[in-house]
Amino acid sequence: MRAVSPIGANPPINAGPPVDTDAQVVWDYLCLHAPIQPSTVILGLGSHEIRVAERAAQLYLAGYGEHLLFSGGYGRGTRGRFTEPEARVFARRAIQLGVPAEQVLTEEAATNTGANITLTAKLLAERGMRPHSILLVTKPYMERRAWATFKKQWPSPQPRVTVTSPQIDYDDYFAGAYPKSQEIWIMLGDMQRIRDYPKLGYQIEQEIPPEVWAAYERLVRLGYGGRAIVPPPQDTSPALAV
Repeated sequence: MRAVSPIGANPPINAGPPVDTDAQVVWDYLCLHAPIQPSTVILGLGSHEIRVAERAAQLYLAGYGEHLLFSGGYGRGTRGRFTEPEARVFARRAIQLGVPAEQVLTEEAATNTGANITLTAKLLAERGMRPHSILLVTKPYMERRAWATFKKQWPSPQPRVTVTSPQIDYDDYFAGAYPKSQEIWIMLGDMQRIRDYPKLGYQIEQEIPPEVWAAYERLVRLGYGGRAIVPPPQDTSPALAV
């Protein structure tokens, strides 16, 4: 299933120097490049990015997880565009790549990253599963935010968590379903959330180097700041974080 423009997206149409220079700085900060470790559960976080499913399947088939689970209903970028929950789309792709269908679990209600974490923890607990370790698989520029959200939202005692993403660099990543300018627009929304979500209780605090925030602000001034945080609802439960 091919994704299209997310609701309300209106990023600039041009992406190139000097945009790439600053976008690369932000990208390098958001990508953790952590070494992966075999884990009890590989958890693929749903989105418009099918390469996340492919990376999760690759890791499962390589023996990096005992269980493979995809989490995602209809998020901001897929609601009204996908005809099936993100987790179901991802699961089908993993099965196409050779993962046995009976080895794939799905959580199909989450609409945001916080809910990906809390609803997955609930699903596993209901199945009597207490994983010792989780390998998160997400988009490259969402590695840092996914990790920070997990550290805040997964119930105690927390399993060991590592995070990975499709093994692709900045220049090659934008051959995906979205235009490059749109992906940068989404990436800057994640950057803003790194700063602001800890204050709302959605993820843990992380240091942002001044040069990274300066690059972010220059891109915002060029018009790439459209995916701003929606004002929090009255019920500020962490599971409502977008």
